[in-house]
Order: sequence, then structure tokens, then C-alpha cells
Amino acid sequence: MNASLRIANKEDCPRLMELVHELALYEKAPEQVTVTLAEFEDAGFGNNPVWKAFVAEVDNEIVGFALYYVRYSTWKGNRMYLEDLIITEKMRGNGIGKLLFDRLIQEAKELGFSGMVWQVLDWNEPAINFYKKYGANFDAGWLNASISREQLLNI
Repeated sequence: MNASLRIANKEDCPRLMELVHELALYEKAPEQVTVTLAEFEDAGFGNNPVWKAFVAEVDNEIVGFALYYVRYSTWKGNRMYLEDLIITEKMRGNGIGKLLFDRLIQEAKELGFSGMVWQVLDWNEPAINFYKKYGANFDAGWLNASISREQLLNI
């Protein structure tokens, strides 16, 4: 597989959102993607960008991406938070995820981050096995918590 990596640009956002929707279907939660394309573009390329992504292309088509942002830990300092590592289903198993993950590791080192963190669903065995190859630690005892936009407005 001859994949090339590059930094994402604003023009990539429609394709990245297609992949986000594909991931949401895989994770059995398509209704939970509520961000608009405009919001996504602004968050990455507006006046105050909060995320950066690397895209993987095969034959000039984006077949995957890795999107991260900086998370600050009062215990650890600046850390890379991997929000999504997505490879389109037909291209999984071709080493594209490894290319992207290795690029993230390189970026984390270059920027002096104290580490990289992410989440993986407990039933997603292919992803868990992928991360285990890197010696990833899986935290027990932590629960995810959130408040939705609607809840915020009603508090």
C-alpha cells in the first residue's frame, strides 16, 4: 500500500466529516455526530484553531486521518489528546493506521508533549489490539462524563 501523509487543510474538511460519519456508524452512534461542517472547519482553521490533523492519501483520495488537540494536565503538563484515528473500512489492515499513529508519536516528541492519551471503546477489539502493539496502557477505574449543549443551556 503506497499511502502518503500530509497535514490536513480546510479543503479536506468535507471528506474528513464523511469519515467521521463512517466511524459513527461503526460505533453504532450515527445520531451523536452533531457538529456541522462549518463548526468543524472553524475549529480547525478559524481564528482560534483547536485541532490539527494528519491525512493519509492513496491515489489522491483521503482514506484516513488522525486528529489531535493539546490537553493540559495539572499532573503531567501538555499532552497530545488523540480525538480520532479513522481509516475507511475498505482500507483497514493495510498499515495506514500505523503510518498515522507513528506520525502522531513523532509530532508528540517534536512538540515536547509529556505523553499522548485517547479513548477506545471496550468492545473495539481490533483497535485495542492495535494499541497494545505500542505497549499502550489502559486505565481502569475511570468513567467518562459529559454534559451536552442542551444540558448546558438548561442548567
